[in-house]
Amino acid sequence: MSEQLLIYETVKRFLPDDVATPEDLADIVAAQNEYLRGETINHNAIDWN
Repeated sequence: MSEQLLIYETVKRFLPDDVATPEDLADIVAAQNEYLRGETINHNAIDWN
């Protein structure tokens, strides 16, 4: 394996996966609908401790 290919494969492991799958898109739509129906919890209502 060339040094350039080795470096490429190493760096590629640290890059984020920004591809939205069909399941991701369905989850986003479901979350948006829950928000519109008022089914979310206010950030300040959560005990973060």
